[in-house]
Amino acid sequence: MPGLTASGHSHRPTTKASNKAFKSRKATKGAIRDAAKGKVSSERGVRKTPHQQVMSKLDRRNQAKQRQAEKHREHQKETLIFSGKDGAPRHVAVIPLCGSCDAAAAIHSLNESVDLEAEVPEGLFRVSVDRFKQKLQYFPSARDLTACLDAARVADFVVLILSAEEEVDELGELILRSIEGQGLSTVFTVVQGLNKVEPSKQRASVLSSLKSYITHFHPEQEKVFSLDNRQECSNLMRSLCSTTPKGIRWRDERSWMLVEDVKFADSESEFTVLTGVVRGKGLKADRLLQIGDFGAFQIEKVTAAPLLTKRKKGDEINADEAAAEDILDVPTEDRDDVAELAPEEVVMDDAGDADMGNDAAPAPKKGVLLDDHHYFSEDELEAYAPPKRLPKGTSKYQSAWFLNDDESDAGSDLDDYEMEDAEPEHPAGPEDGEEGYAAYAPTEGGRSEYPQSEMFVEPEEDEDARQLTAFRKSKRDEARDDLEFPDEIELHPNVLARERLAKYRGLKSLRTSPWLEEEDRAYQPEEWQRLLRIPNYQGSRVGAAREALVGGVAPGTRVNIYVKGLPVTFHESCNPRRPITLFSLLRHENKRTVVNFLINLSSDYPTSIKAKEELILQCGPRRLVINPLFSLGGNTPNDVHKYCRYLHPGQSAVATFMGPVTWGAVPALFFKRPAADSSEQSLSLTLVATGTALAPSTSRVIAKRAVLTGHPYHIHKTLVTVRYMFFNREDVEWFKALPMWTKRGRSGYIKEALGTHGYFKVTFDGRINPQDSVGVSLYKRVWPRNAKPLEGVLLDRDFVPATRVEEAGDDDAMDAEIS
Repeated sequence: MPGLTASGHSHRPTTKASNKAFKSRKATKGAIRDAAKGKVSSERGVRKTPHQQVMSKLDRRNQAKQRQAEKHREHQKETLIFSGKDGAPRHVAVIPLCGSCDAAAAIHSLNESVDLEAEVPEGLFRVSVDRFKQKLQYFPSARDLTACLDAARVADFVVLILSAEEEVDELGELILRSIEGQGLSTVFTVVQGLNKVEPSKQRASVLSSLKSYITHFHPEQEKVFSLDNRQECSNLMRSLCSTTPKGIRWRDERSWMLVEDVKFADSESEFTVLTGVVRGKGLKADRLLQIGDFGAFQIEKVTAAPLLTKRKKGDEINADEAAAEDILDVPTEDRDDVAELAPEEVVMDDAGDADMGNDAAPAPKKGVLLDDHHYFSEDELEAYAPPKRLPKGTSKYQSAWFLNDDESDAGSDLDDYEMEDAEPEHPAGPEDGEEGYAAYAPTEGGRSEYPQSEMFVEPEEDEDARQLTAFRKSKRDEARDDLEFPDEIELHPNVLARERLAKYRGLKSLRTSPWLEEEDRAYQPEEWQRLLRIPNYQGSRVGAAREALVGGVAPGTRVNIYVKGLPVTFHESCNPRRPITLFSLLRHENKRTVVNFLINLSSDYPTSIKAKEELILQCGPRRLVINPLFSLGGNTPNDVHKYCRYLHPGQSAVATFMGPVTWGAVPALFFKRPAADSSEQSLSLTLVATGTALAPSTSRVIAKRAVLTGHPYHIHKTLVTVRYMFFNREDVEWFKALPMWTKRGRSGYIKEALGTHGYFKVTFDGRINPQDSVGVSLYKRVWPRNAKPLEGVLLDRDFVPATRVEEAGDDDAMDAEIS
C-alpha cells in the first residue's frame, strides 16, 4: 500500500459556513427604485381611494394644516355670536341641589374673583367681565323644579351647587335627573361651605366624595370648584368666558330666546312685547312661538332692540331716536296658523281624499272577522268545510281530487302552515298566530288516555256550573304563579260572547295578517279624520329642518317680539324667579296627530304603570298631561302592534297619544303624581321614565288581545272535545273560523259544535296533553286619547293627590271601551 504524501492530503474546512442568502418578503424602496432605473409609471398606483393614496410629506402637512384651519373656522363660527361690543351674553344657570345652598351667594363669590362689585338681584341679570371681554347673563334658580328645567334648557352653562355639610336630598336628585334627561349643555360643579368643614384635613375627602357623586351622573366632570377659594372661582370664570358651549341638538335646530323684559298688554287685543336675544337658528315671523307653558302664538312683527349706550364726548341720546324701532321681520302669506286640527269642511282620510266621516254604521255581520274576510255568512253559497290537508303547490282544480278524511288526521305528512323564516323582535307565542305553531311533526307514539270515542252526553246545568266554578278557582291560582297568559279573559256563562266581543276579530298572524280598517271606522274618535297625516316622515322632517336654516333675524340680535292674544294668566303667573322661554316651532309642529314616544320605565320605580294612566310629559319646549297607550315596538309588515296593559319596571314600550307634532328625536321626561293612598311619598311628583320622540303615524294599529281559554274534556287521538270556552251553541258557530292553539304549541280548528252549552270538537295537528289548555286569540283596535297642556307648575309642595279613579269594567276581562 503506498504511503500518504503531504501533497495529496486535504482536510474539510471546519470554520467556514456558507449560509443561505436572505430574501425579503417585500421589496425595499431602494430596490424598487433601482429596478425602475429612473422610469416613471404613467398610472398613479393600484390604490384607488384618496385614503389609500401614498402622499408625500408635504401633502400630509398640507392636509393637516387644512384640517386645523377648518376647525378654527368652526370654532370662530360657534363663538362669533359672543364676540364684539354687541355680542350676545353667555347664559349661566346656577342651580342649587341642597337646601342650604344659596345661588345668589355663589354668583357673588364668582363676581368677586374677577373684581366685579355688581349686586345680585332676584331673577335674570347681566354683567360685563372686562378681564375676558365677555358678557355673562346669570339666572339664580331657587329649588323649584319648573324654574330649574326652564333655566337649564336655555342655558349655555349650568353651574350645579353642592354643599360640603349637607347631602343632596330627594328634591335635589329629582332636579338633577330631570335636567340631565331633557338635555344639557356644558356643566360645571361647585361646592359651597368647604371652609366650614373641621378639621381641615377632612376637606380633601369631602371634595373627593362630592366628585364621586357628581361623576355618577356626569362622568365628564374633572373638578369640583370651591366657592371659598378665590383662585378656583377665577378659574371657573375664565372657563365660563372662554369655553365654547357644546349646546343641545334639539334646541339648536330651532330658534329660541330667553326673555329679558316683558311689556304686558292691557287686554288680549293689544300687543305683548317680549325682549331678548335671538339664539339658535334665525327667527322667522311666519313661524309660531311656543311661550312657556301658555301655548303657541303668532308673531305680529319683530323689531330691533339694541341696548342704549352713551355716545362719545358726552353727546346725549335723542329721545325720538331711541324710541324708533327698526322692523326686522313681518309675517307673510306663508304664515302658520294656530289651528291644531283640519277644518271640519274638509275631512281627510288616509289617502288624502275627502271622506264622509264615521257616521255610517257598520254593516251587520253574521260571523267573526278573520283577517280581511267574514266567515260563516248565510249569504255565502258554499257551506263551511274544514280546511283540507293538501300538498304544497296544489291548485284549486286539483284540490277537488283530494277527499277530506274526517276520521283521523294523524300521521299526515302534509303541511298545514308555512313557517316564516324571519324571527320577530319579540318572541311570538302560540296565541300570536302562525309564528307560535309547533315546529315539530305530529306523532301518535304511545296509547291515548281515551282509546275509544265516547258518545257525548250533555251534563246538567247545576252540575256543569259547579264544575266550572271549581275549574276556574284552581286555574286562577295556577295563573297567578305562572303568568303565562296575561291577556286571558273569562266570560260569564250568562253573557253572549258575540256581543261582549263584538269589536274583536281574529288574526292568523299578528305580524303579517292584513288589518281591515273599514271595520273600525264606526268606533274611531270624532277628530280622527281631522288629524295631520304624514305619509313620509323622514322627508317632512328634513324639509322642516332645512327650512329653518335660511332667512329670519340673525342669531345674536336683540329684538322686540310683538305677540297678540296672550291670556290674562300670563301676566298673573309671571314670577321673577322663573324664567320665560321662547321657542320658534318648526313648520306643522303645532298640528295635532298621533304621536309615538319610546318610553323606558326606570328600574328604580317600584310599581308598574297601567295604560291610560295620567302622566306628565315634557318634550322639548312643551309640557303635556297625557293618558298614553302602551304597545310593543319594532317594525311589522302589517304595522300592527300588540297593546300592553301594564308597563313593568325596567321595560320599554311605545307610548301613543294624540298631541302636537315634534320633529326629530327629542328627549322626553315622564312624570307621575302619586295617588291618594301613597302617603309615604314625600314629593308630589316622581320622574318615572325617560324616552325619545318617534315618528308619528295615524296608520299604526294598536291591537288589544283577548285570549279565551277552554279545558280539554275528551281526547281521542287528535280529536278533542273542549268546554268552558263558550257557553252556548251560537257563540261556537260565530267564532268557528278562528284558529285554535294550545300553550304547548299545538294548532287546530273547530270541527263541530256539540249540544247547547258551548261544547265543541277541535281537530289538532298532533296529540295534546290532558293538562294542556286550549286557547283562541281575538284582537281589537284601541284608540289613543287626547293630550292636554299642563296648567301650573310641575312640582307643587301644596299639591294634594287626587283619588285614583278606576276604569269601569273587570280588569281581568278588558279595560273600559273608548267610544
